[in-house]
Amino acid sequence: MARDLEITLLRSFVAVVRAGSISRAAATLGHTQPALSQQVRKLESAVGRPLLYRSPSGVSLTRAGEELLPYAERILSLCAQALTETGRTLTGRCGIGLLEDLAASQLPQVLADLARLHPSATLEVLSCSKAEMREAYEAGRVQLVLDEVPHIPGPPRWTVRRPLVWAVGQGVDVTADPLPVVLFSNACSWRTSVLASLEHSERHWRVTFESNSLVGVLAAVRAGLGVAALMPANLEPGMVCHDPDALPALPDVELGVARHPRTAGDPLIDAVETALRRTV
Repeated sequence: MARDLEITLLRSFVAVVRAGSISRAAATLGHTQPALSQQVRKLESAVGRPLLYRSPSGVSLTRAGEELLPYAERILSLCAQALTETGRTLTGRCGIGLLEDLAASQLPQVLADLARLHPSATLEVLSCSKAEMREAYEAGRVQLVLDEVPHIPGPPRWTVRRPLVWAVGQGVDVTADPLPVVLFSNACSWRTSVLASLEHSERHWRVTFESNSLVGVLAAVRAGLGVAALMPANLEPGMVCHDPDALPALPDVELGVARHPRTAGDPLIDAVETALRRTV
């Protein structure tokens, strides 16, 4: 008999991963914690493998959970788009500016799926420096920007907080003194808050590698140079920290969307913004 993955169970799983804990996800969804835990266990039973490591400080993904997450997110996104977009024909052009860490996640696939539904529309995704993004926004090349709130080029239409997680390089001892840390070299609120968490924990640490790009940070972690703070969607198999209590608690990242004021009422821009909001 063929096995099916229930949309409700996938939605619960994704909510727990995004919130970083079952209790926070339950509050967001309006469920009780036991009911949400039961849904996650039911999904684990359907998949046949554990999806989450559970600890007093929250949850983290197992290898099976890492593999399932992008499929779950895409299934939910396609379901929402199918219900919204079926029967509509959108045309025109929309430029979307994305934080690099989001450009490397499932978001471009969501936008590609939207473009497939509307072949007469053109979507362009940009990931560049803050100055270049602001210039593109002001010139009208980019109509929507999704980035950290301090860096978006206009007032946020909406904001959302997302957790950071520790990525651990192969062979790295998370109890080492000092703790080897890989950092983004760009001066930003993200780097500042991560450094503040390390200082607050009173752990000794040292910077082993810095890069101004996600590609560089991931390469350093793969090489086993240390630990790094990443968004969950960019955590690769083999980088999961199986002892989250051994590392300092990380802050959330506040993301926001700015929309060019001249695009009010544009149905294509409306659809893209809806897709961003549903996914993030």
